[in-house]
Parts: sequence; C-alpha cells; structure tokens
Amino acid sequence: MIDQKLLSILVCPVSKAPLEYLKEQNELVCWASGLAYPIRDGIPVMLETEARTISDEEKAAHEEGK
Repeated sequence: MIDQKLLSILVCPVSKAPLEYLKEQNELVCWASGLAYPIRDGIPVMLETEARTISDEEKAAHEEGK
C-alpha cells in the first residue's frame, strides 16, 4: 500500500503527469507516458529505466473503465 499523501505529490518523471496506484500489480501507472513504475519494499522506483511499458490492452481496459 502506498501513502495517499505521497501519491498526491508524485508525478511521472517523463511526462510530469499524475500517477495512479494499481494495488494488484503494485505499480504506479502514468497513462500519459504509458509507463508503469514498480514499488519495491514500499518504495516507488521512479526511474524510466526500471519502468515497464503499458500494453495496448491495458490502455484500452483503462479507457473502458473511465
């Protein structure tokens, strides 16, 4: 679980857009840049080199869920 206060101040280092916490994947996702940042031992790893690219299927599912 990530602290909501921390989440409110963190932004994507690539796009500077807000992040969304996905509990099941334990990641912070930036839909604007299409990157998902891992959370390891409760600490967000906000490095582009550590992020994974979000799949087209994930983007589509997110858009449908809005």
